Amino acid sequence: MAKENLSYKVGVIGATGMVGQRFVTLIAGHPWFNLTVVAASSRSAGKTYEEAVAGRWLMTEPVPECAKGLVIKSAETDVAEIAREVDFVFSAVDMKKDEIQALEEAYAKAECPVISNNSAHRWTPDVPMVIPELNPEHLAVLEHQRKRLGTARGFIAVKSNCSIQSYVPALHPLLDFGVTRVLACTYQAISGAGKTFELWPEMVDNVIPLIGGEEEKSEQEPLRVWGKVEGGVIVPAKSPAITTQCIRVPVSDGHLAAVFVSFERKPTIDEIKRRWAEFTSRPQELKLPSAPERFLHYFEEENRPQAKLDRMLERGMAVSIGRLREDTQYDYKFVCLSHNTLRGAAGGAVELAELLCAERLIENR
Repeated sequence: MAKENLSYKVGVIGATGMVGQRFVTLIAGHPWFNLTVVAASSRSAGKTYEEAVAGRWLMTEPVPECAKGLVIKSAETDVAEIAREVDFVFSAVDMKKDEIQALEEAYAKAECPVISNNSAHRWTPDVPMVIPELNPEHLAVLEHQRKRLGTARGFIAVKSNCSIQSYVPALHPLLDFGVTRVLACTYQAISGAGKTFELWPEMVDNVIPLIGGEEEKSEQEPLRVWGKVEGGVIVPAKSPAITTQCIRVPVSDGHLAAVFVSFERKPTIDEIKRRWAEFTSRPQELKLPSAPERFLHYFEEENRPQAKLDRMLERGMAVSIGRLREDTQYDYKFVCLSHNTLRGAAGGAVELAELLCAERLIENR
């Protein structure tokens, strides 16, 4: 595949929110993607991007030069115009679920592929929910989705919830040992709620033991990631049994999970570490720009991984694992960490877009 010929015009809908801002910063320096369109609500439409995010820019780096002068379009009323100007869009809109479903389908039907950070279409049977290293084969369902939509180019593909992207990658290479039970307690950063400490002073020196809807997603979405394409839809896996608790903690970025797991055929600790060390997948084979060279990193130090030290490993796209040991109730327990707005949100969606482009499932016009 001649990657040097890959060049795509890209739009971001929902570009002014935290995840949208992250998309903008990632696209700004991307070797394949050129930011052409930014879209948001009608309140921001007509302003330059720099004007729209003034006083609400949440990234540590400044607003990219390529974005500053772009005039914001309306994500809802300018669908046809946006679809003509780009090869695909990233979706990070903040709307009600049914509104997001309708809007993303409108873009797809306008022959504009949609790579979504939103949860609205994660359970639409013919919409692939992909963590690129784990289930790239689910992209085969797109031909069936296009037939349903009546499109030649347009489709919707989504990324999974950020909470599962720390512990599901660690379990994935171990599935053939027969994973039977999983308990995962996640300790999730405030950026997962689109907040900073300045915007959410209640989180300073505090822990909140509920993240609405998160536990259901964390228990069910792994089964869809581990499902199969059958008859033009994704059929979720029936096992393992997963139970979770999801807790908000005073950390800016980085979701940490404490994981307990049992197997039908219990592997040794050395076998597990070997599986993690040797795991590679399609993004590494294709050398996608956002893909980590090594997806899973195990730390032998007893006090790692830590959010502040390890969340930016491999540009925030790797998963860190540590403290693997036997347990008295389950076979093993360990902890793992991922950067929730990079691997878990915008970065994971950018890598998914790269995979779609590299596999020629998105063609530039």
